[in-house]
Parts: sequence; structure tokens; C-alpha cells
Amino acid sequence: MSRLLAANFLRLKKNICFWGGFLFMIASGILIPAMRYAKMTHSGFHYTLEDGFFNGILFIVIFLSVFCSLFMGTEYSDGTIRNKIIIGHKRTDIYLSNLLTCLFVSLIMCFAHFAAYLCVGIPLFGFFEIDLKVILLFLFTVMILAFAFSAIFTMIAMAISNKALVSVICILSTFLLIFIGSYLNNRLMEPETYSAYIPAENGAVSEAVEEKNPTYLSGKKREVYQFVFDFLPGGQLVQCTMMTAVHPYRLSAYSAVIFAGTTLVGAVLFRRKDIK
Repeated sequence: MSRLLAANFLRLKKNICFWGGFLFMIASGILIPAMRYAKMTHSGFHYTLEDGFFNGILFIVIFLSVFCSLFMGTEYSDGTIRNKIIIGHKRTDIYLSNLLTCLFVSLIMCFAHFAAYLCVGIPLFGFFEIDLKVILLFLFTVMILAFAFSAIFTMIAMAISNKALVSVICILSTFLLIFIGSYLNNRLMEPETYSAYIPAENGAVSEAVEEKNPTYLSGKKREVYQFVFDFLPGGQLVQCTMMTAVHPYRLSAYSAVIFAGTTLVGAVLFRRKDIK
């Protein structure tokens, strides 16, 4: 497998998509705190370093959906995977080498964004105001989540040999997961009651009356929604971005399960795939 990894890293050195993503992550890490500081100086609203610190995971995931599909799709279109099998490389080694390459790329993108953010954000806002342990915990959760997304994209890219189709599926899957996560978040954020104002006879507004919200989730239904919200990568993405996760360790455990499951399924599918 070492030779396969060496060949992949050699490709990375010449990969325009990789370097373009790397520069974009640095740019996003610079622009997010700079734009927040500009807004703070004009509006007077106070921002801290942790505000928006994890927004970059959204860019990282979208980039990974593009990179993984193109990187492995090119191997299919150029016949590289077929040649690797012909010269004697095991399919499991080929799959794992591509997965490890994507994991490496996800780490590099995370480092590029967060390092740039800190270099610009600390001089503008000072250091984190919340406990550093919380930041490190969320940072670990974000890393594991990026690994889970990488495993999902690797599974899709290695199971389908059509590069264009893989790109479409990976990108659309990413936005679908984000949409589902946002929807679940909105449903779980519904208040239990809301204020209703009844107009008086003279036209004045009477005192507010608390009415039960019919869309509020309660009981077992709320537990199911919360589990799906915590388990799906899109829900985890929303929680990490807003730093609203109550149990970050649970999210990391779910990401690890997704990573292991998709890797196992992807490796099996690739071993059975008929490569022409």
C-alpha cells in the first residue's frame, strides 16, 4: 500500500483542485473574521473569536465532495485503477489508499482554514472567551465529521466509475444532508408555546395569552428527531457550525460508526465491482 499512497501523494502535488481548495480555505479563514470585525466596527455589535470559528467546516465538506469525486473519477477515466489491479495490487489496498489520501486532504483543509482564522482572528478579537477545552472538543468533533464525509464520498466514488455522475451524486448528497440537518434543527427549535394577542373591543391589544404550539415535538417523536439530527452528518454539520451540540462526544461516536460502516460497504462493493 505504501507505493499506492506515494503515487497518490505525487498526484496531489500536481492536482489543481487540491491547491485551489487549499488557497480557498486560507482565504475563507482570513475573510470570515475580517468581515465580522468590519461588521462589529460599523454596528457596534460585539463578536468574539469563537463566533464563526467553525463555519469553515461547511466549505471543507463541499470541497471534499468535489475533490473526492474528481480525484477517484480521474483514476477510472484514465484507466489507472485497472492498471493497478493488472500489476497485482489488491483491491482492498487500492480502496484504503484512496481513502487515506482523502483523509489526509481533509486534515490539510481543516488546518489551512483554522490556522488562517486564528492568525487573523486573535489580533482582531483576542483569544477565546469560552473554555479552551470546549473549543478543542468541537475541533475534534469537526475532524471526525470530516473523516465521515470523506468515507462517504470515497464509497460513492469507488463504487461508480462514471466521473460526471459521481460528482453530481456527491455534491447533491452534500446539499441534501445539509438541507435535512437544517430542517431537523428548525423542527427541534420550535417553542412549546407561543404568545397570542387578542384584540379588545376598543381596538387596543389585550394581554398576551400563551397558546400551545401544535408543531412542537414532544415525547418519543422528539427523541427520534433528536437521534436522527445527531446521527446524520448533515445534522452534525449544523450543530458544529453553530456550536449548539449538547453531547459532542456522541456526535463523534456516530461519525466513527458512519466512517466504519461506509468504509466496510465501500470496500466490499469495490471488491465485487466489474472493472472494464
